[in-house]
Amino acid sequence: MSDPVARESTRRRLTAKQAATVDRLGRAAVDVLSREGFSGLTIRMVAAEAGVGAATAYTYFSSKEHLVAEVFWRRLASTPVPPDDSPDPIERVVAVLRHIALLVADEPELAGAVTTALLGKDPDVEHLRFRIGREIHQRLTSALGTQCDSNVVESLEQLYAGALVRAGMGYASYTEIATRLEASARLLLT
Repeated sequence: MSDPVARESTRRRLTAKQAATVDRLGRAAVDVLSREGFSGLTIRMVAAEAGVGAATAYTYFSSKEHLVAEVFWRRLASTPVPPDDSPDPIERVVAVLRHIALLVADEPELAGAVTTALLGKDPDVEHLRFRIGREIHQRLTSALGTQCDSNVVESLEQLYAGALVRAGMGYASYTEIATRLEASARLLLT
């Protein structure tokens, strides 16, 4: 595991063996979510699915919200930024927003769980929410270019956050939200 994200946890740096355990727990969480939904998900269930003890799972994750937020953070941090070879900053921003919005679109239970988890008050979730926000901010800033207006970046961040909450509330699918997000970003940037 050479991926730096895989070797880092919300709570501490991980050895290669610990990183493999956290990865197994993340994969197991997605499997359990697909069967049980977020309301049925428990750390104990995920630990059993991953073949590790519940106490071990709790050393890495303080809550199911923390676990789901970590799964999303790892996906976001380990996926490359869409190519930014377009000379048009609007096209680059749209590509970034669409990419992030579609990260979990094919997994509706995970997508809904991410929205719920990221709204939690668990300190580990708050830490991950900050990291996720910082990553999205950096991607949007890079897409807009060096002369970007911080108010525009903040507006795009709010647009993205609101869109995902709407998807999480079931107003539209994540794929539909990605399309609406694109249209809204174009309106904001033109």
